[in-house]
Amino acid sequence: MKFSESWLRSHVPTEASRDELSAVLTAIGLEVEDVTALGDGLQHVVVARIVEAVRHPEADRLQVCKVDAGQGEPLQIVCGAPNARAGLVAPLAMVGAQIGELKIKPAKLRGVESNGMLCSAKELGLDSDASGLLELPDDAPVGTPLVEYLGLPDASIEIKLTPNRADCFSVRGIAYDVAAATRSEVKPFAAESVAAVGSRELSISLNAGAEAPRYLGRVIEGVNAAAPTPLWMAERLRRSGVRPVSLLVDITQYVMLELGQPMHAYDLDTLKGEIGVRRSRNGETLKLLDGRDAALDDSFVLVTDADRPVGLAGLMGGFDTRVTDATGNVFLEAAHFAPAAIMGRGRKLGLHTDAGHRFERGVDPQLPRTAIEYATALVLELAGGTPSPVTEAVREADLPKAATIALRRARIARVLGIHIDDAEVERILRALGMAVAATGEGWSVTAPSRRFDIAIEEDLIEELARIHGYERIPTTLPGGAARIAMPSETRLDDLSVRRQLVARDLLETINYAFVDAGLLDPWELKDGRVALANPLSAELAVMRPMLLPGLVATLGRNVARQAGRVRLFELGRVFAQQGEAGQAPCETVRVAAAVCGDAAVLQWGDTARKVDFHDLKGDLESLAAASGARLEFRAAQHPFAHPARSADVCRDGRRIGWIGQLHPRLAAMIDIDVEVLAFELDLEPLAARSLPRAGELSRFPAVRRDLAVVVAETVEWGALSATIRQAAGGLLREVVLFDRYVGQGVEPGFKSLAMGLILQDTSRTLTDRDVEAVVASVVAAVEREHGARIRG
Repeated sequence: MKFSESWLRSHVPTEASRDELSAVLTAIGLEVEDVTALGDGLQHVVVARIVEAVRHPEADRLQVCKVDAGQGEPLQIVCGAPNARAGLVAPLAMVGAQIGELKIKPAKLRGVESNGMLCSAKELGLDSDASGLLELPDDAPVGTPLVEYLGLPDASIEIKLTPNRADCFSVRGIAYDVAAATRSEVKPFAAESVAAVGSRELSISLNAGAEAPRYLGRVIEGVNAAAPTPLWMAERLRRSGVRPVSLLVDITQYVMLELGQPMHAYDLDTLKGEIGVRRSRNGETLKLLDGRDAALDDSFVLVTDADRPVGLAGLMGGFDTRVTDATGNVFLEAAHFAPAAIMGRGRKLGLHTDAGHRFERGVDPQLPRTAIEYATALVLELAGGTPSPVTEAVREADLPKAATIALRRARIARVLGIHIDDAEVERILRALGMAVAATGEGWSVTAPSRRFDIAIEEDLIEELARIHGYERIPTTLPGGAARIAMPSETRLDDLSVRRQLVARDLLETINYAFVDAGLLDPWELKDGRVALANPLSAELAVMRPMLLPGLVATLGRNVARQAGRVRLFELGRVFAQQGEAGQAPCETVRVAAAVCGDAAVLQWGDTARKVDFHDLKGDLESLAAASGARLEFRAAQHPFAHPARSADVCRDGRRIGWIGQLHPRLAAMIDIDVEVLAFELDLEPLAARSLPRAGELSRFPAVRRDLAVVVAETVEWGALSATIRQAAGGLLREVVLFDRYVGQGVEPGFKSLAMGLILQDTSRTLTDRDVEAVVASVVAAVEREHGARIRG
């Protein structure tokens, strides 16, 4: 929000200097981003009139002007401005003036004397317009100091507003905060009702429900739309960052900046029927004021004329019904549109307007009548005309209602940690425009209708804090002993997981939780996608359902940059839609890794080889060992996985993830020309561990018995080892697979597995009879469950 300092002071008289005012605004949460001083150092610059202008004898682009500066004989000035002409009133920097870095002295330009300089707005530091001389009204008094005539010095102040402070998108809204902070009072403002003289009215119908609950319109006939915008209005607009366009448009802009109510003016003669407000229809189009054709869907609200779209409600008017200098009859509009009806609509069309910026944050629903009466008075004063009555359509039930909030003294002290006197509390709240009534425990407070951000008691306390002054709240260290959260021993913490993977020579990556839907398509991850309703971009439109697509994409970028050996891992959340759309998605923390290239760093002591399934399986088992987890691997088929080199990972019979090689087809689709091995598991079941318990180490020797059994190729070691552990009972400490053999002596379709059974007791030395009983039980079990036989 940008505004003129003098305009603000006209609403709230304060003795604060410019620097003090800027500091106050920032301190109360209206952060000042820029202050541009206007008119400083413009001594010896006066209002002057060009009496005569002739072409320079030695230069086609220069003119020799005779200029009346109100000091007797006209001065001779050489000027190159394209709009210099006889009769023009413009600023003149006299000899001795300092304009920026330029000291004005008598000079000769191409042999012709020049005693001063006619100035543009940019040269004077008043505007960015350098296209020609600053044109002043014809009735400007010649010889008057420019600073006196333009009400200078002044300043253009720009503040940064948070989205909740929509009420400060107006000079008057800011004035209330300044008055409260500086102990001043806002000057009363009452737009008196303009008496109707004419009788022409346009009927209004509201058909957009709660999205457009109030609409006011007024016909003014016989206006002079070509009348110039008065200097005082043009200067206030210019210093607020708005370039004057034409009188009727400037009036609507002026009212919006001063009061905060966006308005629009239609050329009445282009309107043919009833004014309506309704939802747009799919396929409708509207040519906007900026000349573009907007293609609409059913999410917009339209202003219509006999059902013909003539305006995009809350955003921009239509081209065909715009006011021009030829307009003789005008229809003024002031309405209240709900923020939800405007929010995001401009972005759909690539459109950003001051009106839309205000409406989507919230405009005072009680302001339209005041605004239309004020605008009417300005039109009649500056352009003449005959006003008709104000026509209003309203849906009272759909208008926002100001809530009455109970504010307690004890709660103020509890939240802020300080005591604020009752008189000060009431002064602050009333200065902000709130209705305050004392109660036994504090006050009953009703916020003004412009304050959409005041809804609960804490909102009022926040107002007290920022106006009373954050600097007046003492800095106090918290007392008492801090509670230290002890990490649970029943879970391997995330830092330990990271350290373990780093120890296995993997590097951690962090990828966006938002991904491009196109990234997931090659993985065939279509079920349960969580699409964002308002994504930052099309490339970040879906929440990731797996870590691997993003992690493998990172691996691919490294491979494309000639990284021969890449080993990456990531801890992060994945998201899946469960139940009906609109319900909160399910979030799961997972750990994933992706590797490619050589198994080890190049070195002379071992033969180089490519990383394989068992290397990555070893990395995963080392991580599982840190939590004491015993993992099972079961052959599995997934669309993204190599059909013969992948497995589901289970713990205690429950699937917790996947490990294997990516399908060559997938690798080709994502432009990776090397074999990629990866795993992804739910972190919670992997990191869970039992409470460690101290136990006595056995003092008795362990006994090892080796067995070789022949089983069918389809029998998995995981299933076989589970049978062995169950059959061996409590004496079995470990079973180790140390050989797998197929070939001569083993019939086709079978394999020989050699394993070592390590047995031990904590109370005695095992006898041969004990060991043989365990071995016999194991042999019988594997024979019964898996059709295994002892290899002869």
